[in-house]
Amino acid sequence: MGNGSQAAIRTLIACVLLVFLAAPVSAGGVCKADQVTLRGDWGQARFTVELADDAPSRAKGLMNRDRLARSAGMLFVYPAPKRVGFWMKDTLIPLDMIFMDESGTVRRIHHNAQPHDLRPKMGGDAIQYVLEINGGLARQMGILEGSEMRHPSVAQDRAAWPC
Repeated sequence: MGNGSQAAIRTLIACVLLVFLAAPVSAGGVCKADQVTLRGDWGQARFTVELADDAPSRAKGLMNRDRLARSAGMLFVYPAPKRVGFWMKDTLIPLDMIFMDESGTVRRIHHNAQPHDLRPKMGGDAIQYVLEINGGLARQMGILEGSEMRHPSVAQDRAAWPC
């Protein structure tokens, strides 16, 4: 093999590596349907989530469960932004409810909703996503309004933190 052929092969290999290394991180699985990542000035947190993305699963939520792993949660996904409120009628564990708009930006947090409480916890108008995690965890981690969520259910052209 001549020097010209070896140089061409090295150039080709370099181009292939450059294309591979320049590929978006999301191609490696940063955004997964069963994971939510939140970020803010406080840092980042990742939760393994169950999706509640249809009427029956949203109605059931986390009712009748006696525990939730520390790094777990449930992500409620609505087809469009709307006024959203939750209650704790048949919920057995305290929960934090993180209400987000269509961009995945946190608009309101209801801390430590108590089991069996029938009073609605309102997230406000134009809410499209709600993340429920263990009660007290949002404060402990420092999650604040204005934090951003990364998840494939957020329309990427509107996402505050795209995949």
